[in-house]
Amino acid sequence: MKYIKSHFWYQKSQRNGILMIVFLILILQSIILFGEFSSPDTFDLNSTEILAIRKQIDSLQAIEKEKRKLKMFPFNPNYISDYKGEQLGMSLAEIDRLFLYRKKNKYISSKKEFQKVTQVSDSLFAKISPYFKFPDWASKKNKQNNRTSVEDGQIRKKNPLSTRDINKATKEDFKRVYGIGEKLSERIIKYRSKLQGFSFESQLYEVWGLEKEIADKLVSVFKIIEKPKIKKLNINVLTFKELLSNPYIDYNLCKKIFEYKDEIAEFQNISELKNIKDFPLSKYDRIVLYLEAN
Repeated sequence: MKYIKSHFWYQKSQRNGILMIVFLILILQSIILFGEFSSPDTFDLNSTEILAIRKQIDSLQAIEKEKRKLKMFPFNPNYISDYKGEQLGMSLAEIDRLFLYRKKNKYISSKKEFQKVTQVSDSLFAKISPYFKFPDWASKKNKQNNRTSVEDGQIRKKNPLSTRDINKATKEDFKRVYGIGEKLSERIIKYRSKLQGFSFESQLYEVWGLEKEIADKLVSVFKIIEKPKIKKLNINVLTFKELLSNPYIDYNLCKKIFEYKDEIAEFQNISELKNIKDFPLSKYDRIVLYLEAN
């Protein structure tokens, strides 16, 4: 009993404090249970205050949007990166076409060439092309082309061609074709001499450094009007070095031909070349232009 009594034995001031706390708790509970907390059921969305706040929010959003907007400055389209292309609105395929073109060590020198290479839409091209800035060499090249040459099919209308026969065409004739300069025209003539004349128009595509689209132009302009006269050599009497001089026979193939000839003693017909293991059948028609079996 003494133990229980000790827990309720307080001084007068302590008892008054406890009663005050209990009284405050009761008042707060009453307010919570019976008090009325009300707020306006509706807001006037068209009130002056609300409209002013809306206007301010719209203004801030417009400023933020302007900050995020891509600012366009003059740039060289040859060096568009993945990120830059995406910002400009180019698709991955269009960006890849540009990268592939640059991997070939080629440079775009005009707006028209950019659209041709990338195949961007007319709307996007109209939007970004005014910001293209090409180097001085490209501007000079375009001015020179516009001043000195006009396309008629694939030919520059500066001087008429001396011939349409690809085996008689001169260096100047080849230079009349768009894309053919001094070095390429010399290279074509040098290869023609090595072949003793073009027997097939497709041999043009074998000229080192001559791109397919330029070769296509040449084939559309020049034809084999007169076949070259090639002196055929007897494969049975040729030395290794003489056979190796054939434009289409390399060292390994030359070795295989001699090994096969040792097995059969001599060729009875030049078509027996096809019996050699791993013989390049795709080159047969060209190889036999220079060989015969007597």
